[in-house]
Amino acid sequence: MSMKTTDPLPETNSEGMDLMAEYLSAERAKGFRAMGLSVVQGHREGVRISDLEGNEYINCRSSGGVFNFGHRPAFAIEALRRGLDEFGDMGDWLLPSAVRARGAAALASILPGDLRYSFFTPGGAEAIEVACKLARGVTGRAEFIAAEQGYHGHIGFSLAMDEARDNHWFAPLVPGIAKVPFGDAGAVDRAVTEKTAAVCMETVPATGGYLVPPDDFWPRVRAICDERGALLILDEVQTGLGRTGKMWACDHWGVVPDILVTGKGLSGGVYPIAACCFGERVDAFFAKDPFFHPSSYSGSELGVTVVEAVVDQLSAPGFLEHVGVVTSQLESGLEELCSKFPTVLTGRRGIGLMQALDTPSREICASLMAATILHGVLAIRANNQPETLLIMPPLVITEEDVDDVVAAIGAAASVVGDAQ
Repeated sequence: MSMKTTDPLPETNSEGMDLMAEYLSAERAKGFRAMGLSVVQGHREGVRISDLEGNEYINCRSSGGVFNFGHRPAFAIEALRRGLDEFGDMGDWLLPSAVRARGAAALASILPGDLRYSFFTPGGAEAIEVACKLARGVTGRAEFIAAEQGYHGHIGFSLAMDEARDNHWFAPLVPGIAKVPFGDAGAVDRAVTEKTAAVCMETVPATGGYLVPPDDFWPRVRAICDERGALLILDEVQTGLGRTGKMWACDHWGVVPDILVTGKGLSGGVYPIAACCFGERVDAFFAKDPFFHPSSYSGSELGVTVVEAVVDQLSAPGFLEHVGVVTSQLESGLEELCSKFPTVLTGRRGIGLMQALDTPSREICASLMAATILHGVLAIRANNQPETLLIMPPLVITEEDVDDVVAAIGAAASVVGDAQ
């Protein structure tokens, strides 16, 4: 198969997968097919996405929160167009930018505690890279404590924090990283030493299956870091920006990190941008080396224009209240399904619009995922907990859409149960 840029796109999922196999990766195409993810994305609008054959799905993956506001959100598209009209390009990362500062000021208005500064990057993994470099620079220490089953990306420091099955191909990795069970404050207490630069964890591990920690976990970790001079880095790339019903997941525990990393939803789904956010203690390192992390696409003036619009949406009256309403409805519906299909669904957990359904095995979960997709809801398994199905709809999902999601998962669970 050969294509020109003027050729129309394939009309079927199979043709789309064949094109991917020829020009992106034959082996990756095989992997998608083996997972049952041969849904080749076509038109999308709001909370729904269609494949090339016109089959429609409610998107309960949301690309980890990229599509917090659904697909093609008018406010974000308008902001991006406004930026293109006004600036014409993304600007030079090295030169001073009032537009970039204005975007950072908007983000500062919703940051927790005394955090006020932002270092923008094209994606969350690079923002974690910046955070870890800052932690070493500020503390003069080399080591990090991360969480088992956590995930921060696949480059540098974040790659070294991944599970061994994902990063062993790329050894030697960044040294000095120890991992502890998430939610175990005693393990953190034993692990943090005078050599620890920072504890770096997701506030609620996403690929670990939306693990919600004990109520005393984050306050204790904050106290441990303070006692021993280590920084606390919270990865809120998926949990932040209203996903849990509060602006930031750490707000549930009244904890303010030294560094907060955000991304995904910050983009409005239309322009890739993330941020490493911090206060004065961390900002002091810039006096030593203000250009310690050169990055050609960091702080795009187009991207930060979208950030301003995203902050406006999140701050709008009733937005977070809506998340709370649909969360309660979704939790109630999923609990009913667990009671109705106990051999397929062994439990529910989650916080806000991050809901997880446990199954007895990875095989049953794979079947449930495939059946759920066939019934019109796009939801996938947790990479680090493959017996768990993740439900992460856009924050703008309606109550009617929630009913459709619950009905589809119920129909899928019935099919899987009948096959047992």
